[in-house]
Amino acid sequence: MYYILNTLIQQRAKKEVFILVEFDNFRPIYLQIKEELYRMIAREELAPGKKLPSVRDTAQHLKVNPNTAQRAYRELEQEGLFYTLRGQGTFLTENKELIIKLRKKLARESAREYVQRGFALGLDGQSLKELLEESLWEEEML
Repeated sequence: MYYILNTLIQQRAKKEVFILVEFDNFRPIYLQIKEELYRMIAREELAPGKKLPSVRDTAQHLKVNPNTAQRAYRELEQEGLFYTLRGQGTFLTENKELIIKLRKKLARESAREYVQRGFALGLDGQSLKELLEESLWEEEML
């Protein structure tokens, strides 16, 4: 079972940050928070240098233990995506190259998953390539 919790979703008028997390029972919660923050960064829903909600606010909003939110923030800081200024809060990196690298990593993971699922269905590389080209063409037509 999963829980849908409104947290960190962008309210453009207030410039507040929120995320939507669908927690499942099969993976650690801190990883799920971290993965959603990755996606938000890659989609540019968080601007470089933007201040993030405090760990306490994030935990309260998500209804999780503050240690869980802290672990997600700490790991993103260790990866260089977040930085903390004492007394001011936590911010998203301004290193655009790092953000582009993250976006490519997530895209590569999606492509790898697409290929693995296709092979599991018995498709070959050429068939997968053709399906991908068809999908791209359909998206461009929308």
